[in-house]
Amino acid sequence: MRIRLLGTAAGGGVPQWNCNCAVCRLARDGSGRVVARTQSSVAVSADGRRWFLLNASPDIRAQLESFPELHPASGAPRSSPIEAVLVTNADVDHTLGLLLLREGEPLVVHGPLPVQRSLEISIEPVLKAFCGLRWVDPPGEPAPLLCRDGTESGLHYHAIELPGKAPRFVKAPNAPKGNVIGYRLLDVKTGGRLLFVPGVAGLEPGLLAMLPQSEAVLFDGTFWSEREMEESGVGRVSASEMGHVPVSGIGGSLKVLADLRVPHKVYTHINNTNPMLIEHSAERRAVETAGCTVGRDGLEFSI
Repeated sequence: MRIRLLGTAAGGGVPQWNCNCAVCRLARDGSGRVVARTQSSVAVSADGRRWFLLNASPDIRAQLESFPELHPASGAPRSSPIEAVLVTNADVDHTLGLLLLREGEPLVVHGPLPVQRSLEISIEPVLKAFCGLRWVDPPGEPAPLLCRDGTESGLHYHAIELPGKAPRFVKAPNAPKGNVIGYRLLDVKTGGRLLFVPGVAGLEPGLLAMLPQSEAVLFDGTFWSEREMEESGVGRVSASEMGHVPVSGIGGSLKVLADLRVPHKVYTHINNTNPMLIEHSAERRAVETAGCTVGRDGLEFSI
């Protein structure tokens, strides 16, 4: 399975257009201490020809252009190797890119029913008017991930239910399950297993049990600390209140990932305030000492 990180930032990207926090200032000053990042999305393929997107960020057009394997086929007036999009929630930074894919064939989007309901009054009508939309409710147990023509892609997948809230634009009760999911993908030929969880509100036993059973983990790296927004002077909402377990601290994800014997442990969906984005910082050294990687746009590997 080829895995290409198209974008690795949380909503707003790095630097965020209206943010003057310490990290964003470094991203703009030309020193190279903070590398700019687009909003998070991943491309995966079992054969290098047929690709699936994991989330569709608002930066998707530039991300597709940056990766030639996702360009139209030569000799065809219009085409795309993208078979479907698998979304993890209905947040704007994970779904707004769907609107930018409206010029093609009917779009196939995998997402649980609560996510579908969240988008039925916003993105869904637009896509249906332009290209058409076919929803797929992802299975809870491993099953073939099909291409748009019904053939098998060489990947199996299933959804992992995670605790999380409905997006801010949806006025609905906060359900404990269904608004946020992750995905586990298996390459049938190589046996490589990818765990994709860019939004993790808590380190639940079921999720912890899956971590060592993977060759690659793309994990929620949104915030370094619980009070990061407040400490950066850009807000008062905590990491937990926003549905993200912090990287550092006693209950943080880094302690868990440090103990994993997994070839690829990569943080993604990284907020623009997160100090681990700063090259040679203490936070970056802590991540690397734990055998983890701070994700960057264009990072690619195979399992």
